[in-house]
Amino acid sequence: MSERHQRIKIPRSQFQPIRVGVIGVGNMGQHHTRVLSLLKDIELVGISDINVERGLDTASKYRVRFFENYLDLLPYVDAVCIAVPTKLHYQVGIDCLHAGIHTLIEKPIAASIAEAESLVNAAAESNCILQVGHIERFNPAFQELSKVLKTEELLALEFHRMSPYSDRANDVSVVLDLMIHDVDLLMDLVAAPVVKLNASGSRAADSGYLDYVTATLGFSNGIVATLTASKVTHRKIRRLSAHCKNSLTEADFLNNEILIHRQTTANYTTDYGQVLYRQDGLIEKVYTSNIEPLHAELEHFVNCVRGGNQPSVGGEQALKALRLASSIEQMALDGQAWQQSSWNYPVNAPMVTIS
Repeated sequence: MSERHQRIKIPRSQFQPIRVGVIGVGNMGQHHTRVLSLLKDIELVGISDINVERGLDTASKYRVRFFENYLDLLPYVDAVCIAVPTKLHYQVGIDCLHAGIHTLIEKPIAASIAEAESLVNAAAESNCILQVGHIERFNPAFQELSKVLKTEELLALEFHRMSPYSDRANDVSVVLDLMIHDVDLLMDLVAAPVVKLNASGSRAADSGYLDYVTATLGFSNGIVATLTASKVTHRKIRRLSAHCKNSLTEADFLNNEILIHRQTTANYTTDYGQVLYRQDGLIEKVYTSNIEPLHAELEHFVNCVRGGNQPSVGGEQALKALRLASSIEQMALDGQAWQQSSWNYPVNAPMVTIS
């Protein structure tokens, strides 16, 4: 353990605001900093980034301290938001947890299952909150969709998450960058183990990582799901379709919109057989709140820190999502299909048991 880890944190009263820092102020970290600066009952203490110019500019904008080394920030905070590249999630996260700092890590929780398991264990040992930034859980459209589906008999789910190519998050495949969002949502909606899985993908860049992946999963309760994620689609799409016995529910996460399609058979005819009125289908629109998902996510994190409650997307949930996403990624690379009764692929482990 480094000398910085052994430094005693500055004492504070339990009635003072929760002191929070941001580690990594790139694209996502900038948004974390902005939202945290607006939350009540917290004090945004400082930010850290290896890019000194960017870090100083951000610190100046929000009038907080800048720390070139994130370890120097830790004695001054009670909680941190980590928004560094995925390959650094483990080291930064483990340092924070070992220092007794409540931690929110952007998704995926880590670059490997072993690293994720270590982070989960460290959080338990240090009695710290560990939340992972699966932000779509806090999307108003998804929260309302979850309520709708509780009254429906679900048959199948279709996820589409597409983006144009960009320079961000190019240290992981499209599965760990984009699809893992929908893997987490899928696990939250379906309470059954995976019994079938196949996936395929392709590369459009020279990064060595998959840029387009589609996966089909079958569950023991008969529900099937299809997930498609792309970094090379020339239009941004974030959509979930839930096929139910009596309806089709479509959620658009970008436009915060939910539509429920129901089939009806209402006809009115005259004595001569002429149809004067016909209603073939009914579309219901579900109204959602306009709260920013990141605002809801960070508010939830702060409330967990303050109240000592476990977050809705903690380390255990994020670890399950990473395990299933990793199996999908490997399946797409291998070009093979897996079925529970056929052969013992790692996806048959508890890591894909959805609960």
